[in-house]
Amino acid sequence: MITKSNITTVILAGGRGRRMGGLDKGLMIFAGKPMIEHTLAAMKPQCQAIIINANRNIEHYTKYNHPVLSDDSNDFQGPLAGFAIALENATTPLIVTVPCDAPIIPDDLVERLLTALQKTDADIAVAHDGERLQPVYALIKTDLSANLNDFLSRGDRKIDLWYAQNNMVLVDFSDIQHVFKNINTPDQQKMMDTSK
Repeated sequence: MITKSNITTVILAGGRGRRMGGLDKGLMIFAGKPMIEHTLAAMKPQCQAIIINANRNIEHYTKYNHPVLSDDSNDFQGPLAGFAIALENATTPLIVTVPCDAPIIPDDLVERLLTALQKTDADIAVAHDGERLQPVYALIKTDLSANLNDFLSRGDRKIDLWYAQNNMVLVDFSDIQHVFKNINTPDQQKMMDTSK
């Protein structure tokens, strides 16, 4: 029986924040505190172990007292590079991935992904908002580590393509579609931050 003690949260904070003018989105202030703190607060009750994937401001992220892992490459290869380093280092049979720039995370995210994974005997469970895949909200078996490294070694980077090559189940979150709004631009930050 898989429980929250068997799952490691991976917070993806390794992007270069191009649309935010190069700012580190995990450290941007939203509703009075850095975005990473909203994500940590949402995920701590859902999983016991947490890994932060970050490629800069490492010293700041280490203050949160969770392992901080950087991608093997320094050219910002996208979320799959963060997945890969987490799959290699997690000590649990499953990881759940979430972005650092989406301040609203459902409190039953892990439960819903895990239920679908176990019901279908899939290797990957990915959120779907009723209109599109939300690929960085995923539950993934850590024994896919070598599989993903092989995929990346061929120069592939497309997350949807990697999912399609594996035993994946889509998980319906259409009832709470709004939770997948993330902050990519300063305008979006202002719009979502109700504290301003």
